[in-house]
Order: sequence, then structure tokens, then C-alpha cells
Amino acid sequence: MMHLFHTVSQRCSQVTTEAYSTSFASAIRLLHKDLRNPIYNIYGFVRFADEIVDTFHDHDKAILLQQFRRATYEALEQGISLNPILHSFQLTINSYGIDRSLIDAFFSSMETDLHRQCYSEEDYIKYIYGSAEVVGLMCLQVFCEGDQTLFTKLKPYAQSLGAAFQKVNFLRDMKADYHGLNRIYFPGVDLYHLTETTKRMIEADIEADFQRAHEGIAQLPWKARFGVYVAYKYYLTLFRKIRKTQPSRILEKRVRVPNYRKALILVRAGVKNQLKLI
Repeated sequence: MMHLFHTVSQRCSQVTTEAYSTSFASAIRLLHKDLRNPIYNIYGFVRFADEIVDTFHDHDKAILLQQFRRATYEALEQGISLNPILHSFQLTINSYGIDRSLIDAFFSSMETDLHRQCYSEEDYIKYIYGSAEVVGLMCLQVFCEGDQTLFTKLKPYAQSLGAAFQKVNFLRDMKADYHGLNRIYFPGVDLYHLTETTKRMIEADIEADFQRAHEGIAQLPWKARFGVYVAYKYYLTLFRKIRKTQPSRILEKRVRVPNYRKALILVRAGVKNQLKLI
């Protein structure tokens, strides 16, 4: 009967992923079936933590995050939780031997979101690591399926991909982050005087992350390569659209990639995958 509980819990993480991010959900479906549930489980956990710090304004977010953190570690230690998101997460963490320090760093960044409004360069680097790079590393641990040598080799590329995704989110959501959450992540950026020069500097940093990440995708195990590549292409397309957008427009409208473009990305990626060009 525990198998049924595992299945129900993991289904909750899948539903969470599909509800909050159609792009990530569609990319996960392109992974080998052995990898899908573990990645849904990681995303569901991350999404719930994000919701606490970003959305629950009518509640004491600090207490909720503290309770969620405590419940997470209890689930990891006991190997079970009645919270299906945490139960499925602990299944993945314990099954793949994922380093608990990654979870520590993640919660540290989430706690930062409760009080910090502006970031120094040092704080920004630390936040990116805890909020995004560690998620990439958790996923990489799943993709490598116990091959620690491969994990070590691909670690910097996974961090670059996670950083690229997060920085694109920051650039796309600058208006919402500031007006809704009173946050400015990019160090030294004046939201009301965002110049083309400043925007280009931010974009050059993101471009470097994407280039580094692409080198690693080609080295991923075949079970993971196609799904990760499609997620990479989704975000790269979004980034290129943002790069063509004037600074003033970024602060007025959230840039999106329409569904027909996503479908085209998928078709083209599928062709490249069949031709073994990824």
C-alpha cells in the first residue's frame, strides 16, 4: 500500500508543476520516464517554498517558511511525510543521495526573500546559488543516476543553466518584483532609470551563462539530454525576445513566448535530436 501513497504523492508534485509552469512541465515530459517523477518532485517542492515567500501576504510568511523547512527535514529523516509534496521530495532526495547542503542553501535564499529589498554583488551571487543553481544540481544528481564522476564533471554547467534561468526570470519580472514584492535583485540597478547600457551588461552576463550551459547539455546522459535541451531553448528564446525589448517596455509589460513559438521550438529540437545534433 505504500506504493499507492508514493504514487499519489508524486502525482501531486506533477500536478503542481503542470499548474505553475507549462514550459517546465512540457520539458519534463520529454525526459526518459525513469527521470520524470524525481524532477516533478523537486519542482513541486521548490514551487511551494516560492509560494510562501512570494504570495502568502496575508499570513506570517516567516513562520510558514520555518514550519515548511522543519517539516522538510523531518520528512528527510523519517522517510515519510503526510504532506504529499514533501513526501515525494524526500523520496527523490533519499533515493538519489542528494547532498543536504543544497537544501540548506535553498532555504537560506528563500529566507533572504522575506526581508532583503536590494542586493549587493556578493548577496546576489549567493542568492542565485541558493535559489537556482542548487536546483540545477539536484536535477543533475538525478540525471547522473549515481555516476558521481559525471556529476562532478557537469556540475559547473548545471549551475550556469540554473543561473541563466533565474536571471532571465529576474529581467522579465523586474516590474512585478519591485511593485509587488519590493525587490530589486540586480546589484546597483535603478529601476526607474534602467538604461540600455545597464540592460546590455545584465544581458552579457546571462549570455555567458547560456553559452556555458550549452556546453554541458551535450554531455548529459541520453535520458536527460533532450528534455533539458528543450527547456534551455525555451528560456533562450525568451531571453532573446527580452534582449530586443526596450528597457522602458520591460517595465511596462511581461515578455512572453507564445505557444506557437514553443511548439516550433519543440519540433526543431526533435529534429536535431533525431539527427543526434544535440
